[in-house]
Amino acid sequence: MSAWLAQHGRALLWALRRLTVAPLSTLLSLLAISVALALPAGGQLLLRNGLQIAKSGAATPELSLFMSVDADRKAVDAIAQRLKHQEALKEFRLVSRGETLARFQARPGFAEVISALPGNPFPDAFVAVPRDDLSAAALEKLRAEFSHWPKVEQVQLDSAWARRLDALLHLGRIGVALLALMLGLGLVAITFTTIRLQVLTQLSEIEVSRLLGATDAFIGRPFYYFGTLQGLAGGAGAWLIVAAVAMAMRAPLEELAGLYEGGATLQSLTAIDVAILLGFATALGWLGTALSLGRHLRD
Repeated sequence: MSAWLAQHGRALLWALRRLTVAPLSTLLSLLAISVALALPAGGQLLLRNGLQIAKSGAATPELSLFMSVDADRKAVDAIAQRLKHQEALKEFRLVSRGETLARFQARPGFAEVISALPGNPFPDAFVAVPRDDLSAAALEKLRAEFSHWPKVEQVQLDSAWARRLDALLHLGRIGVALLALMLGLGLVAITFTTIRLQVLTQLSEIEVSRLLGATDAFIGRPFYYFGTLQGLAGGAGAWLIVAAVAMAMRAPLEELAGLYEGGATLQSLTAIDVAILLGFATALGWLGTALSLGRHLRD
């Protein structure tokens, strides 16, 4: 076990030394990797903040539950109790049929028409406000559930904005994923070329090691450390770039939101986002190394 750890320790030290042998070349490679990874990470950040700003500026969707005209007070109270125990709702209010009648009677031109009717034509209604985190599909499911409640004649949902927002969010996620895929391939290509140059530089040492009986795993271990460290460092650089951009944009965004009486604040990458970014960068570095070694060690 100690010999295995010693081998990995020597391989890691070799990789660290190779990163510092040509500092300018290493810095340029890391800068290219950092910018390539910062673009999709920044896109994801803008997508999340854009969604937050859009939700804060959009009208809150409402569910309107219209009771049957013959629904008595007991049926109305039963629906109120059901709505009270709905975790998907923030609040709700009852618009009684008497309140609706009085509002229409106060409007010019409606009083004579309503007085000619034999009774109150308006039903009791509930106006329910769902939670902000519900998607358009969840709102539609909620509407369908309310429609099957007893004495509920009709349920209306104003969710056109939510469907548009979901469509834009889906499109944005696809765009960020495609951007991450293309730039990830670029990172693999950078690592592939870098490892190829390292193999060519160490070609004589590799040949001597093979003559002494070294396996491909032993020979390739330092290069794997080199590629993964390069990917990890590039991911850390991307994180710093995105954090710096977010910090620079936070004050202007808050000033703009204040002009429109909004409360938007630019949120930076979360700890989970940073972990995903670093893991993705490290994995791409390892993949580029594996492809390069598989090609050039075999030759």
